[in-house]
Amino acid sequence: MPLLLLLFITFIKIGAFTFGGGYAMIPLIQQAVIQNGWMNVEELLNFIAIAESTPGPIAVNIATFIGMQLHGLTGALVGTTAIVLPSFVIMVIVSKSYNRFKSSKLIKSVMKGIKPAVIGFIASAAVTLGYTVLFNDQLSLQIFSTIKGIGTMIIFIVALGASFKKVHPILIIVISGALGILLGMI
Repeated sequence: MPLLLLLFITFIKIGAFTFGGGYAMIPLIQQAVIQNGWMNVEELLNFIAIAESTPGPIAVNIATFIGMQLHGLTGALVGTTAIVLPSFVIMVIVSKSYNRFKSSKLIKSVMKGIKPAVIGFIASAAVTLGYTVLFNDQLSLQIFSTIKGIGTMIIFIVALGASFKKVHPILIIVISGALGILLGMI
């Protein structure tokens, strides 16, 4: 199958069958990217960090970056279009019929069932990607044996605490990036 077609099919499926926004899409994107051999977990993690740091929805940014990496500007357009198209179509349909179904017990029940699954998807992405960042595929206490490892753990703990304290995400990203630069100089 041609790469652009595979890229389109992959991202249209992810866009069509993921509820809960961009973070809920990350596990599916990760699975597709690894399964297709487009990049490894560490490369994907770098793309996710960039996507989180740039304006716009994270899943759209990731699809755009992956498409660009695989097939240049055409790939970026295909990835972006494919991941956005299902949501666009669904939102047009939902907005046309929302008033008719908003009080339906069935719809309310479906939404109650979907919410915990979305949280599970987001938690799965956080655990998988966090493991890669913190332990670099080696679950051990060696992360604490170097200044960079200790610094990485401190950045993680401070960023996590700051996010719970409702510190603005841009400030967290800027400070974390600056700390990362300092660690890189060591």
